[in-house]
Amino acid sequence: MFRSPLALAWQAIVLTYLALATSPALAAQDEAQALCDALETVQRAAVGPPPTAGFMPSYRPGPDETSLPPPLATAAFTYDNALAAMAFLACGRVSAARSIGEALLAVSKSDRSFRDGRLRNAYRTGGLVEPAALPGWWDGAGGFWAEDEYQVSTAAGNVAWAALALLQLHARTHEPAYLQGAVDLGLWLGSSLRNDSPGLTGGYYGFDPVAKPIPWKSTEHNIDALAVARWLKSETEDGQWDRLARSTMLFLGTMLDEKQGFLIGTDPLGRPVRNGVMVLDAQIWPLMVVPAGERPAAWNGAAARIDATLAVPGGYDFNGDRDGLWVEGTAQAALMFRLEGDGKRAGSLMGSVLENRDAVSGWLFATREKEISTGLTIDAAGAGGEFRYYRRPHLGATAWAVLAATGFNPFQPN
Repeated sequence: MFRSPLALAWQAIVLTYLALATSPALAAQDEAQALCDALETVQRAAVGPPPTAGFMPSYRPGPDETSLPPPLATAAFTYDNALAAMAFLACGRVSAARSIGEALLAVSKSDRSFRDGRLRNAYRTGGLVEPAALPGWWDGAGGFWAEDEYQVSTAAGNVAWAALALLQLHARTHEPAYLQGAVDLGLWLGSSLRNDSPGLTGGYYGFDPVAKPIPWKSTEHNIDALAVARWLKSETEDGQWDRLARSTMLFLGTMLDEKQGFLIGTDPLGRPVRNGVMVLDAQIWPLMVVPAGERPAAWNGAAARIDATLAVPGGYDFNGDRDGLWVEGTAQAALMFRLEGDGKRAGSLMGSVLENRDAVSGWLFATREKEISTGLTIDAAGAGGEFRYYRRPHLGATAWAVLAATGFNPFQPN
């Protein structure tokens, strides 16, 4: 059977990593640089060479596709691009990271409808324009320009990830603009706090010009905001960040269930959602945010919980139905184990992650299987379609693999 030189080269890298799994540092830079090569190739094609500011596409067509579905064709999700900026920093490619960082700074000041500093969940792929262009597609049957309601909305967690990317850029470059950008986003996050209950709410949902506040609270969003608050307090020594840190930390305490681990959050009435759905990232991200000596002892049961509820051959599923391997989440788990000192587990998981590489783009697929469920819905009210991952090359999965290969913690200075 014929195999292309690219496929053979990547197979050699995977085998090398597996052979050196007991000493990940010996192999990490090779895998990270190979993945960053693939990321930068797409960035240059979509945005242009650095220092051109702009956003990278979140997905590439899958093995059985010639093009992406219209809602994804021009979508550059804020979360994915924040991760990509960090991945470039982990690879030492500061100019490529700046391209995304400058775009994040610009879009917070050039929204087409709002002037409160919020970010959208996604922007249009490509070089930066003002006001910031949002994803969309031409609906030929209806004869109108269509947009996706989630993509044009604002999730608090995505704002926090953008702030973390700017903080990572400031840590590397020491440029004041990146720190100020993170401060501005942190202030926006804190604006939803209330004195009568801990935690921040979900953000805003809906089409322009009316986007309604999201009343529920997400565990994941509050983890992200806690990381931003802790970092800003450490960096600025400003006590104003104590309130955001305390509130989000208290909220996480209310979300930890002895049997289910961290719950996904609250319903619109503020009641904890006990629907039996455990999601992977909410279990392991808290360990990356708060060091072992500072976190509650109960948090340390995360590894046992995900092994008992989310494990599938080679790694982990997004949720407990175990219908397939979530590549991004398995890379997250690999990084968590590495940061917690279990290099053997981290190496084994990374070997599995790296087997899911697209031979065309060089990116990692979002899933090993054709598709997997999440147990979540796309819209903010829980009434929309189910959110699923498909076997398409994914920017977020590829970036997390870079972070895991290099031991780069996205929630803390590196």
